Amino acid sequence: MSEQKLHLVMGGRVKDPQGLEFADLSQIEVVGVFPDYAAAEDAWRAAAQRTVDDAEMKYVVVHLHRLLQPDMLKR
Repeated sequence: MSEQKLHLVMGGRVKDPQGLEFADLSQIEVVGVFPDYAAAEDAWRAAAQRTVDDAEMKYVVVHLHRLLQPDMLKR
């Protein structure tokens, strides 16, 4: 049985376009939780494309499986 590798895609307005500090956590958009990186990447691309002209909007993929299994951080 293979391990489930969950990924979260989320985004919002950042304080600095070169950073990852979100300006208002209450305005974070959760795009979804996905069973693998490929699906998460597709969702991330779609979300990011919608706001491509807004430098202060940023979407990210969070590797939930690494947070749920800290020993994987070493991999």
